Amino acid sequence: MLQSDSASAAGPVASLGVIISDIDIRFDSGLSSDQPVGEQSLWAEAISLGDLLLRTTQRCPDHEALVFDDSRFSYAEVTERAIAAARSLAALGIERGDPVGLLLPNGIDFVSSFFGAQLLGAVVVPINTRFRARELRHVVASADLEVILTGASGPVDLIARLEEALPSLAGADDPTALRLAEAPRLRALVALDDERGCVLSRERFEELGAVVDRATVWRGRAAVRVGDVATLMFTSGTAAAPKGCLLSHEAMVRVWTAAARRLGWDSEERLFDPLPMFHMGCLVPLLASFEAGSTLISMRHFDTGPALDLIERERATWLYTVFPAITLGLIEHETFRDLDLAPVRGLNDVGSPPTLRRIQAAFAGAIEVGGSFGMTEACGHITCGDPAASLELRTETAGRPLPGYEVRAVDLLTGKPLGPGARGELQVRGFGTFEGYDKLPEAQAEAWTEDGWLRSGDLGTLDRAGNVIYLGRRKDMLKVGGENVAPAEIEAHLETHPAIKRAQVVAAPDQRLHEVPAAFVELEAGAEASPAELIEFCEGQIASFKVPRHIRFVSEWPTSATKIQKIVLRERMERELAAQLPR
Repeated sequence: MLQSDSASAAGPVASLGVIISDIDIRFDSGLSSDQPVGEQSLWAEAISLGDLLLRTTQRCPDHEALVFDDSRFSYAEVTERAIAAARSLAALGIERGDPVGLLLPNGIDFVSSFFGAQLLGAVVVPINTRFRARELRHVVASADLEVILTGASGPVDLIARLEEALPSLAGADDPTALRLAEAPRLRALVALDDERGCVLSRERFEELGAVVDRATVWRGRAAVRVGDVATLMFTSGTAAAPKGCLLSHEAMVRVWTAAARRLGWDSEERLFDPLPMFHMGCLVPLLASFEAGSTLISMRHFDTGPALDLIERERATWLYTVFPAITLGLIEHETFRDLDLAPVRGLNDVGSPPTLRRIQAAFAGAIEVGGSFGMTEACGHITCGDPAASLELRTETAGRPLPGYEVRAVDLLTGKPLGPGARGELQVRGFGTFEGYDKLPEAQAEAWTEDGWLRSGDLGTLDRAGNVIYLGRRKDMLKVGGENVAPAEIEAHLETHPAIKRAQVVAAPDQRLHEVPAAFVELEAGAEASPAELIEFCEGQIASFKVPRHIRFVSEWPTSATKIQKIVLRERMERELAAQLPR
């Protein structure tokens, strides 16, 4: 190692400081002059997920790491629970690379099990708690799960759903050595809050772990490589069978370290995130929070009133609510204006520009509202709004790509890159993209271009500064008499109408034009509007072929875990129009 004479005399710590200082002075770090200070770092963060927890615990063991409803846990407590979970999983034979399923609601059990598996180098498979028998059977078999951790308490009996998905459980006699026809690799099903049938109880799970030496965990942790697969995240499966995305330790940590730096999160942050932990929208903000040594506040089951009480009581500083249905529910709740939410300084939401401006106004403009663009295949975040940017940039765009990511828009027909302002499919490349779809080589091949860009399946454009403007899913694109129409553009206009709370546009079949826009609309409480009024509101403001031909009012939306299922709306419209045809 090169050292100056003074560095040699000062010792190794001082030497490191001198060398880093020299690098800062001598070399161009590649940072542009307008890059936010919080993003300026001389190195990329590359660490395993287990080590991320251990490092933060060593730095601030007594700092509050988690708040779930009325329960709270320090980093030291989370770590001890994670080590205990690792010992119990090791007792069941789990080693590096083995897939472990988590079918659990938000809570300390999910977090400790997640990190416990990571300490062993296992691959964690978070499972959507809204999946039913067919989807569960697909995930269990596709992922070759060896152990599943689950429970029965709460609004959904998850054990009962697994029993329905895996009928052979009824005839099993050894909870530590399952041999099921539907899931040949599954060794054990652990119920952390119930005892029934052929499942392993929490008590027995912990007893097995108590005889495993802690050194076993340290040996497993030491063998983990940052390029190893850390999680197998399944897509929602709203249009096809869920696909498993293989994500590495490096990708997950680096993406969310970069996002946390962009947003300015530090150890004093108190991040409220009510999304399910099986979803990227909560799992990876958890990692960002743990990297920063801050506090994550969440709920076992989301409910608007208790959520607002929790935000106020815990003095949350940032709301990572992400989806308009959740955020609008909070600001429209009857108690919202009576609460002291002064500590809140920022909020993330992927709503349309009118929705983001509405959220900003609800907080009297005192917080930084911004959006983002991402996908499961890229660890959830590709771009992120800068809190220091103007209101226009924060509400009209999804922000710039995170350092290390590149985004381009390409022509839908030719695949050629487009210039600023031109609309096309968004494609991405960088360190945070996934390792591939598990056991789906054809889907894997289709996901990438020949020159190494990941196809997002999303429509959008970039401005001259590189900010991304999201325009919706490519598969949702309408073809109206030969004209391409992005539903997001129509939705954004409709949502400027004072009576409209939320709008979703889908294709409706049309004999002359092939398909035309149909809008499903949710009105504000107490508001009134007619279909004719809303159609007139669009005429003259957007191109005639974009004006909705059909308006339908809804009070509830069909959703997956977090997103409105447009396919259900489209099928509903198709059935209605088909029923009107002469027989």
